[in-house]
Amino acid sequence: MRWKEVRVIDDNNGQLGLLTSEAALELAYSKGLDLIVVAPNATPPVCKIMDLGKYQYEQMKRQKEAKKKQVTVEMKEMKYRLRIDVGDLTVKNQHLKEFLSDGNRVRVTIMFRGREMAFPDQGRALLKRVAADLADYGTVTQEPKMQGRNMSMMMEPSKEVLAKMKGPGKE
Repeated sequence: MRWKEVRVIDDNNGQLGLLTSEAALELAYSKGLDLIVVAPNATPPVCKIMDLGKYQYEQMKRQKEAKKKQVTVEMKEMKYRLRIDVGDLTVKNQHLKEFLSDGNRVRVTIMFRGREMAFPDQGRALLKRVAADLADYGTVTQEPKMQGRNMSMMMEPSKEVLAKMKGPGKE
């Protein structure tokens, strides 16, 4: 060990006080256990006498439990063209409603080709129409902006949709 003195906790969580590193190691090995440093940044460092395999197993279980409770939010993207027909627009908007209802973020992109680049105001109007159609499901977090030949905006689920997802029966 690299420390002269360490604070030692025994296998029954009792304080043994300050011991030299060598004495702490001897005590741990005499009990058939390992000396594990639990707080290396403390002054003096805190070591615990315990079984290393058991300690690693418990930490792994805690990490898995934390991972289960973690919620992942995906980013979905829907691409539109400037000259989209009403039927296609409703189908794509329906897909966006499903994405937002599932709690995912959505990027709505309008792709411009050739001479369509001269009409960014029409693209902005189309994005505003999409946002108005989806107002019950999500809110616009990033206003429409041009990025090269594409204009895009970001939406995320509204508070009501998220509340329904976490509602009664879901934990």
